[in-house]
Amino acid sequence: MPHRTFFAFMFPSLLAMVLFITLPIFSVVVQSFYVQHDAVLTTVENCGPFGCQSETRVDTAAMAKLRAEAPMGKFAGFSNYLNRNHLAVAEVGAIFSDNNGLSDIGARLMNLPFYRALAFTLAYCFFVTPLAMALGFAVALAVNTIPKLLRGPTIFVSLLPMIITPLVGSLILSWMFNPAGILGAGLQHLTGDPTLSLRASPALTWAVLLTYGVWTNGPFSFVVFYAGLQTVPQDTLESAKLDGASRWQAVRYVIIPHLMPLATFVALVQLMDNFRVFEPIVGFSAEANATSLSWLVYNDLVSQDSAQFGSAGATSVITIIGVLILLAPVLLRTWRDFNRKVV
Repeated sequence: MPHRTFFAFMFPSLLAMVLFITLPIFSVVVQSFYVQHDAVLTTVENCGPFGCQSETRVDTAAMAKLRAEAPMGKFAGFSNYLNRNHLAVAEVGAIFSDNNGLSDIGARLMNLPFYRALAFTLAYCFFVTPLAMALGFAVALAVNTIPKLLRGPTIFVSLLPMIITPLVGSLILSWMFNPAGILGAGLQHLTGDPTLSLRASPALTWAVLLTYGVWTNGPFSFVVFYAGLQTVPQDTLESAKLDGASRWQAVRYVIIPHLMPLATFVALVQLMDNFRVFEPIVGFSAEANATSLSWLVYNDLVSQDSAQFGSAGATSVITIIGVLILLAPVLLRTWRDFNRKVV
């Protein structure tokens, strides 16, 4: 293809990527080096029938002037990354220099908001991603073997978790696990504990969120793997069966190697999505027991007296770096496989 033609085809996509991805990321990186202006306080006297009292207030005129002169805030360098709400370098150093063992280190790290959110985010990624892929692959194999008349309804039912909006699905789950809901009341009846509440237990809250993650991520894997199963060479499968291969051996030695490129693609997409887990936490109101890096960004922007743009920017940059670190092994493996095929 001539260079001019190639550029004409690619220009709209490149322009959209620059406007809606590159520039916003650059803006977030710049904002992460700033903090809000310190409040300008002024003392005024309020006099009434019972005398005068001094009152300290924020000088709104001075604050407005500051914001007009420096709308991004006060330059703070890397302080947003190093403070207690993020990497907490000073606190982590104190924990590792004076502790009572690994359990004490873990407990004290979990008291720091960033590391508590990072722990749940990583647990969600490494638990939900492989189990959702395994579930999707198993469902795809099962659907591929049932009569064609039943495949349509079965596929529709299998895709329902992906059709439901994640926030709506997590809200439904929250209502069901409420002590007055069907699942919450059922658990209380089975355990004989009328006070049992999933929201009161960090372990149970994590278990519900992880299970919900597998349920909602499974359909995407199912769709991709089911499409891939339609491309498996039937002559190779027939040859394997003639050679005495069992169904499990045919799956292991014929189907799985054929679908490995698709598995790499599914792993990439789901790792990126799961590292940004947010809706289940908000919908299930699980902030007391489970937070994520994306939830920290949300909390900085809307849950404070005033939006903490610098703190949210720092968390966003760390999240982007975390996604790149997670994807690096998969991308390197893909690049090596591509080089082998080229050679």
